Amino acid sequence: MNIALIGGAFDPPHVGHSLAAHYVHQTQGVDEVWLVPAFVHPFGKAMASFEHRVQMCEALCAEASGWLKTSTVERDVGGEGWTVETLEYLARRLPEHSFVWVIGSDLVKDLPQWKQPERIRQLSCLLVLNRAGHPAPGTVGPPLAQVSSSEVRDRLARRQDATELVPRSVLAYVQAQGLYA
Repeated sequence: MNIALIGGAFDPPHVGHSLAAHYVHQTQGVDEVWLVPAFVHPFGKAMASFEHRVQMCEALCAEASGWLKTSTVERDVGGEGWTVETLEYLARRLPEHSFVWVIGSDLVKDLPQWKQPERIRQLSCLLVLNRAGHPAPGTVGPPLAQVSSSEVRDRLARRQDATELVPRSVLAYVQAQGLYA
């Protein structure tokens, strides 16, 4: 099975994540797409609890027909949250599968700071999606929605409308849990 992995904080997941998952599934020949919330952020970024972020990803995945899933693999891996650790863990646990690691073009400039970027490319096919406002060489696809989780959190904290940026199911969870208010 060929599995695309979209890693991130997902704090909260937004329509850009949903569009990326759908694009990858529909165009890249993958069987499944897994959202992989970070258990810890390797660069020390503060995040909502892992459990909340997993539940928000599950809410987003519920609208897909089985091909979009949430993986808690980063909790199982432990460690410091490095992508290479996650991919090595998956390669050991699921050697019969191949993996595509999906990033947005906004992260291309940060790749040299990642732990063992060359090993990441050995363990997976690195796919760079064209994120609106962040042109980079080697990207695929049309520019995806120009939205960020920090923008969503800011809107929610100021009690502004975020319905066009966040899937309804995720927004319902955020509101029910009182997140970002």
